[in-house]
Amino acid sequence: MPWIQLKIPADPDNADQLEDLLMELGADAVSMEDAADQPLYEPDPGTTPLWHRTCVTGLFDATHDIEQLCGQVHDAWHQRTQQSLPEIDISLVEDRDWERAWMEDFKPLRFGERLWIVPSWHDAPDPAAANLLLDPGLAFGTGTHPTTALCLEWLDGHEVEGSQVIDYGCGSGILGLAALLLKAHHVIGVDTDPQALEASRENARRNQVAPEKLDLYLPGDEPDTTADLVLANILAQPLIMLAPRLASKVRSGGDIVLSGILSSQAREVMEAYEPWFVMDEPEQREEWVRLAGRRRDR
Repeated sequence: MPWIQLKIPADPDNADQLEDLLMELGADAVSMEDAADQPLYEPDPGTTPLWHRTCVTGLFDATHDIEQLCGQVHDAWHQRTQQSLPEIDISLVEDRDWERAWMEDFKPLRFGERLWIVPSWHDAPDPAAANLLLDPGLAFGTGTHPTTALCLEWLDGHEVEGSQVIDYGCGSGILGLAALLLKAHHVIGVDTDPQALEASRENARRNQVAPEKLDLYLPGDEPDTTADLVLANILAQPLIMLAPRLASKVRSGGDIVLSGILSSQAREVMEAYEPWFVMDEPEQREEWVRLAGRRRDR
């Protein structure tokens, strides 16, 4: 049986209301998706972030009269908000196993020569490689965004075996766990969100990482120690403010890798770190860049 699919543009202030309205009108399923390719980073505790431009999609039984259904949606929205809805995109879609279709969209991703991110329902393409089992999610990194991919490729292309690593803004733990699979000795993960720390902990268990290899902390609770490598995939302004703090965590001759930076912000971030680091030229993918530098002698 086919389904009627209604796609409606929304913003963060009205997306939840629109979701509720579609369910009240009999939608069998409602989903939200990014309408502008905007990355979402780790949310504040207790929040569920939405994109600035969101598309709310409702699936209805095909027995509905399409014209009548759209009229009901417009009328109900106007009664509730005293506002008009944007134009509704209407299509008929085939009946299918939606969960399986969603899973099929996510396949193993390769980063460099040695490192793969593998969804749990897939076999590892190269069993001898460093295979990080990680499933897609909304807010936490899974390797699909250029900022994360750039950091993973740096890890793959550098020797991290035996090193002490700090992953600042660890989210899902993807960068720190990748370092451990590439034989780093120990990782300290730091994040402002307790949910992110729990996600890192769960992903470590899934990847059979020994508990003593990964320690997780809220900012300020981490031990006062230096590392061979500091990774920070956050955003440009926090990276600028954190420059003295992150620099203090890198030993002489150690490396820092920074991402979450738009190409237009690269020079400002580099200048914030140049008092302590010899910075490489930015590595760019789409509009995002990765910065890396080597710590000068203290």
